[in-house]
Amino acid sequence: MNRTEFIDLLTLKMMEFNREDPKRIQHFMKVHRFAQMIGQMEHLDDHTQFVTECAALVHDIGIRPAEEKYGSSSGKLQEQEGPTHARRMLEELCLNEAEITRICYLVAHHHTYTNIDGLDYQILVEADFLVNFYEDSLEQDAIQSAVEKIFRTSAGKTLCRLSYLGGDR
Repeated sequence: MNRTEFIDLLTLKMMEFNREDPKRIQHFMKVHRFAQMIGQMEHLDDHTQFVTECAALVHDIGIRPAEEKYGSSSGKLQEQEGPTHARRMLEELCLNEAEITRICYLVAHHHTYTNIDGLDYQILVEADFLVNFYEDSLEQDAIQSAVEKIFRTSAGKTLCRLSYLGGDR
C-alpha cells in the first residue's frame, strides 16, 4: 500500500475510533490538512511528511480514553493515554516500528511546547494551534502571542497571518 492509501486508511480508522463524534473527527481532519500543507510548504522529505501526517491524524486519540478513565481530557492526560491507542491502531495497519515509535512520541508530547525536537513535532504543534485558535475562539492578541512564542516555520506563520492576523503582518 502506498503512503496516500495508508493515510486514507488511517483516516477511516480514526473516524471509526471517533464514531458519532463529528467535532473530534472535524478537528483531526483539519489538523491533518494544515500539517500536510505546512509540511509541503516547508519541503519536508517524503518520510518526515508521512510521519507528520500520521501523527496529525492520531494526535488526539487519547481524548476519549482519558475522559472514560479520568473524567477529563486535559492535555497531559491526552499525552498520557494517547500513545497506547495510537500504537495499537498503527500496529494493526502494519506500520513499521520506527515510524510507530516516532508517531507515539509526537502523540505523547503534542501539548508540550518546550524542547520541540524535530520539524514533524513543530508542524504538528502549529497545525493543532491553527485549528484550536478557531475552535476555541481566541482573540487576536492571544493568537499573536502564541505565534510569537510557539511558531517557528515560515509556512505556519504565513497560514496564521492569512487566517487570523491579516496577510501583511
